[in-house]
Amino acid sequence: MYLTSFIHRDELFDIAERWFCGHLRPNDGLRLTQILICDGFVLGETLESLTKHLLQSIYHGPIGQRRIHLKGELREVICRGRGLITERELELFSLYRMNPDFYYRETPVDGVMCLDGEGQLAGLYRIKRPRRIAEKANRKIANWIFNVVRSKAQQMAAERARKFGIPLEWLLTPESEMAGEFIEAEKAISQSFSEGSIHFDREALTINDVGGIKIIADDEQLANLENALHHDANIRVFDTESFDGPFRAKSLILECSWDAEHVFRKYKECRCWQNYLNRGIPESDLMSGLESLLQEPKATINVELILSNFPDLVESELGNSIHEERIIAQRDSRIYQGYIPMNVEFVLEYLFAVGFSPEVHIEDLPIKLWGRYLPDTLISHVRKLYHLPVQDLFC
Repeated sequence: MYLTSFIHRDELFDIAERWFCGHLRPNDGLRLTQILICDGFVLGETLESLTKHLLQSIYHGPIGQRRIHLKGELREVICRGRGLITERELELFSLYRMNPDFYYRETPVDGVMCLDGEGQLAGLYRIKRPRRIAEKANRKIANWIFNVVRSKAQQMAAERARKFGIPLEWLLTPESEMAGEFIEAEKAISQSFSEGSIHFDREALTINDVGGIKIIADDEQLANLENALHHDANIRVFDTESFDGPFRAKSLILECSWDAEHVFRKYKECRCWQNYLNRGIPESDLMSGLESLLQEPKATINVELILSNFPDLVESELGNSIHEERIIAQRDSRIYQGYIPMNVEFVLEYLFAVGFSPEVHIEDLPIKLWGRYLPDTLISHVRKLYHLPVQDLFC
């Protein structure tokens, strides 16, 4: 996974790539912890500054902020409405209030709402949670591995066609034999992981939306904002995508610099190091500032900007394109659901768990891409990171 919202994305990618091949270094646990502390703080501060900058070009009154931890907090604010409320919005608000638990209100979110002077939603920004990063990396790596495995299987079929002295397109292969070739190809790829001879395609595994911003305004305001972004000397728009199905919005991937002086000052003045006292790093090291955690950081980060009008936002949170339903659909539509991509997800979840836990010394990697595991295995090893007792009924 190549997380472009992080300033140490190259180093994090290298650690993940090594872990996929079962190679652990003695200081990996400590370095992961340092990266997640440093890069998470830099991303959060940059998202806040960038969101304020974007909102100031649309809203001229005061904009307040409110931290949220559950999706229900966001949906309660959405149900206040905005401007002239349509019949459709009234219908969805009523359905939500009749059974709010039906709308995934307990879904965790690491975000901040931006509210105008009347307490109505003007925008929000969030950092994607580790579980969602691991899931997205699973899908990307699954697609990449599927193409690698399929290419290997096609090579095997081409070799059989050569032995028969016929063109590949003339080769008629029974379905059971094709499945067997695919399995053999998968085993070959699995072995290349264990041997450390495989290298990931960084571009194919890039994730640009770990940091995300959503701006809510009418269509004219959004168009003006998008036009202004293309002329902003401090921001580069390098990808756009419009969604016109059940989910309607426009996505822009932005590249922007981060203000090191502001970030370092804010970290110390607000005593933000106190938020990381349970991460296995001595308090004196945390108090010294983020500067000591930097190792060749990138000068820019990428974030996703979603532009949406209020009616489309309501549909995406309460109507026919609810965000959590889209997540479930993505899980169910994976083209390749073998054990390797599932192990990738387990490894990444464990990687983030190490970085958030009080344990910074890891003796072994419990998940190997060439093995087979149940979710219970991951859960058990994550509990060990927090020094929690084994959940056994035996004495």
